[in-house]
Amino acid sequence: MTFTNRLRVIFRSKTSRTLDRLEDPREALDDSYEQLVRMLQDVRLGLAEVATAKKRIELQGQEMGARHQRLADQAESALNQGREDLARTALERRSLLEGQVAAIRDQYTLLQKQQGQLQDNERRLAERVAAFRTEKESIKASYAASQAQVKANEAAAGLGSQMSEVGVSLDRAKDRIVQMQARAAATDELLASGALTDLTAPPDADLERQLSSGATSAEVERQLRAMKDARTARQGRPAGSRGAGPDAWLSIGNGPTQAGDDAP
Repeated sequence: MTFTNRLRVIFRSKTSRTLDRLEDPREALDDSYEQLVRMLQDVRLGLAEVATAKKRIELQGQEMGARHQRLADQAESALNQGREDLARTALERRSLLEGQVAAIRDQYTLLQKQQGQLQDNERRLAERVAAFRTEKESIKASYAASQAQVKANEAAAGLGSQMSEVGVSLDRAKDRIVQMQARAAATDELLASGALTDLTAPPDADLERQLSSGATSAEVERQLRAMKDARTARQGRPAGSRGAGPDAWLSIGNGPTQAGDDAP
């Protein structure tokens, strides 16, 4: 695998993981749940504002009711004192106040209706949020289980982006090993031929290496001649002669023992 192909595989695997994170349905479900929660909070905030406005109008209506009664008492008191002009003024103000009370009563009724609608919406939305949360957690658990199963299957089959990276790393390691082995073999040949000089070797090490190689060749030739002589001797020996004894291995490397000699 070339370096360009390795980069392509790594880039593809990283891009795939990034897209998987962006397209993770669990994050989409969490975002949708947060939106529903914010909607529920907005509904509850609106419900609190309507309840506050309704309470304010209710207090204002109570104050107007108290004034309405007070004006009636003042008109009665003025009439008892013979002050019809003051009684008429009190009654006129009481009449205007009745119109204002009717207006805020209509506002109070409207706010009470809005509060009831908001309470119904808040209840239904709260139930929907709770149901969505339960379903969301169930879907997330199912997705996590499926994702774990897919990763396990891909790992078992040698598939998937991570396994691709493992394969790329393995290929690179093999290439490096082959390169180092080839380089080591080439340097060994150059050192053996004398084309390269081992600066760490002692003086005259090249002579020692050549003499050792010659001694090894001479030993091989000697053993080959001994085997030939032993073969010739066995061919001329009468039948029934015994071969080497069980302790013949003790003489290996200790002298020119010929294979096939009889034990004493």
